[in-house]
Amino acid sequence: MERRELSVTGAWEITPRRIPDDRGMFHEAFTDPEFRRMTGHRFDLAQVNVSVSGEGVLRGLHYADVPPGQAKYVLCPAGTVFDVMVDVRVGSPTFGEWAGVLLDSEEQKAVYVPEGVAHGFLALEPQSTVMYLCSEGWRPGAEHGVDAFDPHIAVDWPSVALDGTPIEHVMSDKDREAPSLLDAAAAGRLPQWEDCVAHVDRLRDSTPRVDAEWRPSD
Repeated sequence: MERRELSVTGAWEITPRRIPDDRGMFHEAFTDPEFRRMTGHRFDLAQVNVSVSGEGVLRGLHYADVPPGQAKYVLCPAGTVFDVMVDVRVGSPTFGEWAGVLLDSEEQKAVYVPEGVAHGFLALEPQSTVMYLCSEGWRPGAEHGVDAFDPHIAVDWPSVALDGTPIEHVMSDKDREAPSLLDAAAAGRLPQWEDCVAHVDRLRDSTPRVDAEWRPSD
């Protein structure tokens, strides 16, 4: 696997090694040793979510209270989405910054979204399927959102779909009515950087070290 740290601190892009043959293609979407090498800590899988979206559907930007937070390892096994992470951790060196990665069924890239970072995506073709590996399950009252079109964040969302047609955004009422980043901060709803750091430190302290060199199977 190839991995690249994104401009949002603690967020990563993961590109798997794909193995094609006359039957199709194989790749390892997630492995614990590679994840620990990348982040320095384990990933505690608590829940797996799958969403299927039509062209133009925009979901997000969503984040969870820290603690406990909810880290996500996000894949797109079918279709194409523009996946976005926004740092909403008050006190973070990259607070307010965003990073975007194109996820599709061709390259099969994934992204890791750490606790305290908001996440969303825009579907660029019909039946775009996104799978989230989550470190915590859904907790009523602990999940929130910020405006995906907040000019303070200024995410550069694609304006056309893969087929070249203009995109008409389809959003839930909850997402459309989400507060701006600064309004959420003023209301005390955003995660604190020190809480996120403390959470990751606890994970690192309890994660066995990966010593042996790991190689993907064929």
